[in-house]
Amino acid sequence: MRSAEKLTRTKERTKPALRPYLAATRSFASGGATPRQFLEESLELLESWEPRIGAFVCTNLPEARKAAESSTERWRAGRSLSPIDGMPVGVKDVIETCDMPTQMSSPLFSGWRSEKDAASVRALRDAGAVILGKTVTTEFAAAEPRGTRNPWNMAHTPGGSSSGSAAAVACGIVSAALGTQVIGSVIRPASFCGCIGFKPTVNAINREGSHDYQSQSCTGILAASLQDAWQIAREIVARVGGDAGTPGLQGPDAMPSSAKPRRLGVLETAGWHVASAEAKQALDDCVQRLKSAGIEIHTRHDDDKIAALETDPIDTAELSNRCNGWETRWFFHSMRDRDAGALSRNITERAGKYEDMTLADYRAALKERARVRAVHAELAASCDAFITLAAPSHAPEGLGSTGNPEFAVPASLLGVPALSLPLFEVGGMPLGLQVVGYRDRDADAFAAAAWLMSVLAQAR
Repeated sequence: MRSAEKLTRTKERTKPALRPYLAATRSFASGGATPRQFLEESLELLESWEPRIGAFVCTNLPEARKAAESSTERWRAGRSLSPIDGMPVGVKDVIETCDMPTQMSSPLFSGWRSEKDAASVRALRDAGAVILGKTVTTEFAAAEPRGTRNPWNMAHTPGGSSSGSAAAVACGIVSAALGTQVIGSVIRPASFCGCIGFKPTVNAINREGSHDYQSQSCTGILAASLQDAWQIAREIVARVGGDAGTPGLQGPDAMPSSAKPRRLGVLETAGWHVASAEAKQALDDCVQRLKSAGIEIHTRHDDDKIAALETDPIDTAELSNRCNGWETRWFFHSMRDRDAGALSRNITERAGKYEDMTLADYRAALKERARVRAVHAELAASCDAFITLAAPSHAPEGLGSTGNPEFAVPASLLGVPALSLPLFEVGGMPLGLQVVGYRDRDADAFAAAAWLMSVLAQAR
């Protein structure tokens, strides 16, 4: 098809469509298609979608084209650097890039450059990935949105804080994008935008050069397929490891094989009371299909250990926020002292909320978090993984909020892997099924997720 015709067709698209990369590489060695052609189609989609959704802060198209051309030559010569060689990727704008500014959606960092790549970005370049641009985040990856729209409905939020990453993947501009999560910033936007969201075990992917230093923070992946999500994470870890002093993501070099779980736990979480009737029904229908497929289902109603996790008197969101509040207050205080007028009300209120915490308070919060994590770890003997909703419903209308994160809080608090799978639809918009695994068993979570995708997608 001629490029003019391709562009016309692209501009006519009104429904977002994912573009997995690994599946496309099968024809690269034979020359039937090339990474450069794949990128040009990405750029056509960028031209069509970006004015409507605002997913990117900035791009570097000349360097992207140059990188894609080099990738094309390597594939033709049979010397690709990795399975993701040539993959168009977005980078959340709290993660440093040497060729583009890192502005964290704050006027205090307008045009700021570190002049270096974060570890994850350096690893992606070394693997041959094509860094297309920096994607929009909320202010300091916290709560204040910066205008990105949901490609499924422009009047609705894409979620956050990895707003631009999710939106760009959802409409096919990139096959994957880096995000970060400390509360719900990967799982929630993936759910709202209908793509794969992967929040790994805490410390599994190197965060050096990523401006989110909280103890629950993770570098995560938003992707067009499970295979793309796993591969990009593995290629990063193969080159730069996990956080310093940790083993990093563990598992095979390629996507783990699909594995049918024997027993799954169903979590309601603190978000259950605000979940829509349609969302609850979607999860219930899913559970019934899994039972019909021979999966043993455990819930708080028939498993005392799940009941202990579900009905524990702690407020998981507040416990997470207390840990995060202590760990970030020095930064927000310094930003407030620098120029309080340049900060949103969200940030100034957050800076003040935990300023009276003492070290003893923080240590008590860490102790409580460790206790809850131990309760969850004991469930590995009775449940292969857990499932729940990724969000209370589809993306809410309006751009003034990124939506309720409560369904994503438990996996963040526990420090365990979580995946959002685009399997549900509510009101004509996507909603994710969330799979929650166990610490350092990310590969097992992917294997279960692959089986769930194969079975549940057929039933849609």
